[in-house]
Amino acid sequence: MVIAKVIQFRRGRKTYTPRHFLIEISGVDSIEKAKEFVGKTVEWKSSGKEPKIIKGKIASTHGGNGVIRAIFEKGLPGQSIGTDVEII
Repeated sequence: MVIAKVIQFRRGRKTYTPRHFLIEISGVDSIEKAKEFVGKTVEWKSSGKEPKIIKGKIASTHGGNGVIRAIFEKGLPGQSIGTDVEII
């Protein structure tokens, strides 16, 4: 299990994709290291009395600095940006 951080929605200049998120893994700084995580499962857990778990899958790398792109079952809330996710 690896802990990573949600950076941002996958977005363009005028649009964003609500189910796609960019995730940064600490210690991963190249595209070669990031490719090892493609295909693995990602889980985001909300904080609160009844925590919700939203699962996703790592689809591909994003850029050359080790950032990856994950596609979740349903979109994460805006509060998830900057929080941690678990890569299983």
